[in-house]
Amino acid sequence: MKQKLNNQPAHVLVRAVKKGEYSAEEVLDASLERIRAVEGRQPSLEPYKLQPGDREKVHAFLTLTEERARKQAREVDRKIAAGEDPGKLAGVPFSVKDIFCVQDTPSTAASRILANFVAPYTATPVERLEAAGGVNIGKVNLDEFTYGSSNESSAFLPPVGNPWDPSRVPGGSSGGSAASVAAGECALSLGTDTAGSIRQPAGFCGVVGMKPTYGRVSRYGLIAFASSLDCPGPVARDVTDAALMLGVIAGADKRDATAAKMAVPDYIANLERGVKGMRIGLSDDYFKVKYPHPETGELVEQPIQPEIRERVLHAADRLADAGAEIIEHVPMLHTHYGIPVYFVISRVEAASNLHRYDGVKYGYRHPGQVQELAELYRKSRGEGFGLQPKLRILMGMYVSAAQYEKNYYQQALRARTLIRSDFEHIYDPEGQYRLDCLLSATTPTTAFKIGQVYGDTVLMQYADLLTVPANHAGIPGISVPAGFDSNGLPIGIQFLGRDFDEQTLLQAGRAFEIATESEDWRQMRPMVLRDLS
Repeated sequence: MKQKLNNQPAHVLVRAVKKGEYSAEEVLDASLERIRAVEGRQPSLEPYKLQPGDREKVHAFLTLTEERARKQAREVDRKIAAGEDPGKLAGVPFSVKDIFCVQDTPSTAASRILANFVAPYTATPVERLEAAGGVNIGKVNLDEFTYGSSNESSAFLPPVGNPWDPSRVPGGSSGGSAASVAAGECALSLGTDTAGSIRQPAGFCGVVGMKPTYGRVSRYGLIAFASSLDCPGPVARDVTDAALMLGVIAGADKRDATAAKMAVPDYIANLERGVKGMRIGLSDDYFKVKYPHPETGELVEQPIQPEIRERVLHAADRLADAGAEIIEHVPMLHTHYGIPVYFVISRVEAASNLHRYDGVKYGYRHPGQVQELAELYRKSRGEGFGLQPKLRILMGMYVSAAQYEKNYYQQALRARTLIRSDFEHIYDPEGQYRLDCLLSATTPTTAFKIGQVYGDTVLMQYADLLTVPANHAGIPGISVPAGFDSNGLPIGIQFLGRDFDEQTLLQAGRAFEIATESEDWRQMRPMVLRDLS
């Protein structure tokens, strides 16, 4: 029975709990049992040494909040017994990327500098999930301060393994979120997307991940990376769950001036309206990768993994069969600027945001004697930050310095505007293309081996080439599973849409699920679950 519960999407669990078929505590017990079966040893700040079995387990969680979860599950059961409304997520176990503050729990950002920080308040999206009857089972791992695309830069190791092949990365920075859902440790997870950090790991792990429009979900309580790019969003088992979760966490927040005051639609109500008459675009610019050669600096162009291209075209065919009009050769001429622009803007904003960690107010402080305050800052940051935060501070300060700002930061802002203009052009209702959404691959490749790319900052960043334009433009995007490559690794496709039109993306994703529900690949199970009864 417990294994059955772990394999159910959130919307099915909600119905079962509300009908009394299972109690919220039974659902929680099933999740905890799955965690014990697949999780592996606890992450640690001690220097990491590979141990037997590390590449066979998931290692998604940094902190389990079983006592908090138990209390929440019992409250859901009490409300149901009393005839009260238990909420839209009644009894659904969810995990939280450890970049969000949760009151009275460690909130580390996967960094040594916050290893001893216990949050005094709860982030708005987490607060809303709990208020809706969700059961918060713990915090999951990430790249340190979300700086990475593989989940290998965390200060807390061993690294998260991809449930489909734990020797491979789950993607990043929301790799712990995607892995915890893919492994059935929880039904939902709250992640963040700065350059594709929800969609890329969702693609790697074979789950659904959504980046909402910038401002659709409050950032209050989110430990900031790049404040103009960060977007909280759902990681889920299917599109219906993503719609359900987004409806809970979205909306205005008086504690966050960047949270939009626009009304939040009922995403579930119109979810299955289909794609008939919808104009869906394909762009040649999303079928290739342009990147600087690591030795010569010359711009190199290569196609995305052929199997991924095939799945995108397969998806277009299925959507066309469902009534969509597929518009080919849509120009997205500035897509290849996405990563260079991200390198500059995100580093400037990261450097600014990291200045608050000084060893004085909270977090890690150098334990020895110092002669002056500047020495305390230097030693606390030097010992507390890992390599990736240090690189971002240095680069951010460099490109924003007075003598370089015009050549780097100002140019990056102009290029960002050009990326935004590409989307405005193709979505213009009076324009040539009049698209409802753009269809593309989520990632250029499937999940790579742990250690294969880590250390090469440029190559690592290009894993986000197809996702980062949406962050620059501020538009919504959703990644959905679309099949597997010859190594049995998940392939994700993404839909990118107009500002605050998450509804269309959810409809397109759901239409694709319906169109492919009988295909053989839908029956495949992650490697870590194949020996479980």
